[in-house]
Amino acid sequence: MTLFQAIIIAIVEGITEYLPVSSTGHMIIASSLMDIHKEEFTKLFEVAVQLGAILAVVVLYYKKFFDFKRWQFYLKLIIAVIPAIVLGYLFSDKIDEMLESPTTVGVTLLVGGIFLLFIDQLFTKNTIDQEEAISNKKAFTIGIWQCLAMMPGVSRSAASIIGGMQQKLTRRLAAEFSFFLAVPTMCAATGHSLFLKDWKVNGVETKGYEMILNDSHNLTAFITGNIVAFVVAMIAIKFFIGFLQRYGFRLFGWYRIIAGIILLILIFSGVIHS
Repeated sequence: MTLFQAIIIAIVEGITEYLPVSSTGHMIIASSLMDIHKEEFTKLFEVAVQLGAILAVVVLYYKKFFDFKRWQFYLKLIIAVIPAIVLGYLFSDKIDEMLESPTTVGVTLLVGGIFLLFIDQLFTKNTIDQEEAISNKKAFTIGIWQCLAMMPGVSRSAASIIGGMQQKLTRRLAAEFSFFLAVPTMCAATGHSLFLKDWKVNGVETKGYEMILNDSHNLTAFITGNIVAFVVAMIAIKFFIGFLQRYGFRLFGWYRIIAGIILLILIFSGVIHS
C-alpha cells in the first residue's frame, strides 16, 4: 500500500463511517479497484484508520463525552457495546475472512439498500428525543442490532440507527446515539487489532503496533491516514445529521442499491476479483 492509496482509503473511511452505506464495504471496494495487495498491514490499516473517525465524534460532541457527572451516559455505551465485543471475540477469524470478499459487500449493499427505502415508513411514531430517555434495555437492544454490521456491507451506522428507531428513538437521536456507540465499539476493534491480535509478517507473529512502529512507511501511512479520516469524518457527521432530518434514508437506500448492482457487475465481469 502506497501513501497515496492510504490517503484514498482514509478519505473513504471518513466519508462513509457515519453514513448508512458501510465504511468497511467501501474500503474493500476501494482496495479492490486500486488493486491493493491484501497484506497484513493493509488489513490492519483498514481497521486502525478508524481512530481518526473516532476522534471526530469525540471532538464534535466533547460536552457530552466529558460531562463526567452524567455517568448514566457512559453506562449505556458500555451496555450497548457488550454484544459487539463478545461476538467480535468469538468470531474474529470468520469476520476477517468476510472482510476480503467484495461479493459479500455487493449483496449486503443491495439488500440493505432495499430495506432503507422503507425504513422511514416502518417507524413513524418515534417519540424518544433525548438521550436521557434511553433505558439500559434499549441501549443493549441497539447494541445487538449493531452486531449485524459484522458482515461487511451491512453498515454499523445503518444497523445501530435502525436499531435505535426500532426502539422508538427519533431519526436525529438514533443517529447521534449511533455516533456515540461508535466510539467504544471502534476503540475495542482497533485496540484488538493493534495490541491483542497476532499478525503473520514474514512468517513471524507480530502485534499490530509493532508492525506500525517497526516500519517508517507504515508509521507514516498510519499517522497520515488517521489525520485525513478525522478531518473528513468531521465534515461527514455535520452533513449527515442535517440531511437525515430533512430527507430521511431513501436516497441512501437508492445509493446502496446502485452501488451494490455496479459492484456485482464488476465482479461477474472480472474487473474486480471476488
